[in-house]
Amino acid sequence: MDKIRLCCPCHFGLESILKYEIQKIGGTDLRVSDGKISFSGDENILARANLCLSTAERVFIELTEFRASSFEDLFQGVRAAELERYIGEKDAFPVKGYSLNSTLHSVPDCQSIVKKAAAERLKSKYGISWFEETGAVVQIKFSILKDVVSIYLDTSGVGLHKRGYRKNSNAAPIKETLAAGIVDLARVRPDTIVCDPFCGSGTILIEAAFKALKIAPGINRRFAAEKWNCFDQKIWREERSRAIDNVDRSAKFQGFGADIDDAAVALTLDNAHKAGIKSRLKIEQADITSFRQPENSVVICNPPYGERLLELREAEDIYRKMGRVLGKGGDRQSYVISPHEQFEQFFGADASKRRKLYNGMIKCQLYMYF
Repeated sequence: MDKIRLCCPCHFGLESILKYEIQKIGGTDLRVSDGKISFSGDENILARANLCLSTAERVFIELTEFRASSFEDLFQGVRAAELERYIGEKDAFPVKGYSLNSTLHSVPDCQSIVKKAAAERLKSKYGISWFEETGAVVQIKFSILKDVVSIYLDTSGVGLHKRGYRKNSNAAPIKETLAAGIVDLARVRPDTIVCDPFCGSGTILIEAAFKALKIAPGINRRFAAEKWNCFDQKIWREERSRAIDNVDRSAKFQGFGADIDDAAVALTLDNAHKAGIKSRLKIEQADITSFRQPENSVVICNPPYGERLLELREAEDIYRKMGRVLGKGGDRQSYVISPHEQFEQFFGADASKRRKLYNGMIKCQLYMYF
């Protein structure tokens, strides 16, 4: 198969991290925009992207892009796309998408037009008048932004943040892809000691272990495109073997976690076991005031935010306590994500650097002390 144009969305603020990851796996002709990166690669790169990218939300195939201010424009634009290159005559091809600041603002109507156009294209290519849609699922995604239509195929299926180790989580988990991005910003290496005194469900510590041990985040899950007849199954087996061979079990990484909630401690240990890195972690039930940061270690944490007034005051009190026990540079570094604009004031020190990130829909800052 010829080169494929791919696109990976990511959290706003992590574009530079994802760019480096894509270059590292062999992606070429990168184009970076807010919240996504498009690039070129072959079938191996497509499989490798799904298995190995830690900060990408999904891996899309970019089919086409065109302007549309009428349903006829939309129909003809989709009908011109080479859908048959990926969608077989028995495959299911559901459609979903969104429209923002565009003439075609009704999403259900756009969905219907895209589906009809895709069906007409495939009918003409396969010489059939009706589709069983009993085969593999090839999800068509559309986005319409300021009358520019982009048509994608979703090769991932379930979002890439679903690594497979976190079947359960606590009330306010950090997304795996965001945690992986913060771990990268903290420059975790094979011999790094990482601490999280608010470990919750263990996401930050597990993603740090994956990074240090070079464990591909998607190694224990499956992807939608593995079932597509247009791709050789051998390629997926090759890329899985490649990812397994790349794991560095000799890394000296250690993770130390704590949480005031004993249920969170049990949850972290359970998730770490599922992720295959439990032996690398030491987890205990403890309050932040009893935390003692080891020398030459990095704290990476997502402390309580406090959305209501009473909770906010409690969160601010936690920030004060953090300021007394967390390192602020030198051989004890700290990386804290928080939406509180006055975090530094309560923590008691200005950050060496700040970076705007979004935790879901919550605008945050990553406060970096190094």
